[in-house]
Amino acid sequence: MSAPPKTSLTPAAYLLIERAAETKSEFFDGEMFAMAGTTRNHARIVMNFSGELRARLKGRKCEPFATDLRVKVEANGLYTYPDLLVVCDDPQFEDDRLDTLLNPTLIVEVLSEATERYDRVKKFDLYRALPSLQEYVLVSQSEPRVEQFLRQPDGEWNLRITTDPTAFVDLTSIECEIALAEIYERVGFPPVAAPEPDARRGVAS
Repeated sequence: MSAPPKTSLTPAAYLLIERAAETKSEFFDGEMFAMAGTTRNHARIVMNFSGELRARLKGRKCEPFATDLRVKVEANGLYTYPDLLVVCDDPQFEDDRLDTLLNPTLIVEVLSEATERYDRVKKFDLYRALPSLQEYVLVSQSEPRVEQFLRQPDGEWNLRITTDPTAFVDLTSIECEIALAEIYERVGFPPVAAPEPDARRGVAS
């Protein structure tokens, strides 16, 4: 017996369901995907980063948003909720509900074991289709490490990595700097596992 055909949702059907739901789901290629739960480190990093962005962008045209603002990538149909985003041009929305942004300038995702590969590869590939996007930032929650992918004039993306706890992260696309220590304030990292002992050590040859 053949498998039943996969039911495919339209974007309009997804939005109808999503706007009435109590939990958030992403949407791509006709399917909804429930978003994973968060951790204390994840929540602290998002709170720290968003607070620093708000302070530095106050009074400027660029505006930060955290977690709840949905983004649509028109070129491929992805609907998603970045952990943080900044929009610097006049915000463009899909409709008059003003809950689905089309033109973010900077997107930040805090990595987790469950989503890291997706955020690094597939999601970044989908995000790159946003003409407005100038910078994509990945933040580790297991160590002090921030990776920035910067769009170049020729369309290529350059990578910049910051790991020094005393350093500043230069967010080029929005012309501001944030100390790595501020991003990771009160974040506790898991202990580094000790190397496995060499079973051969001490055995005469």
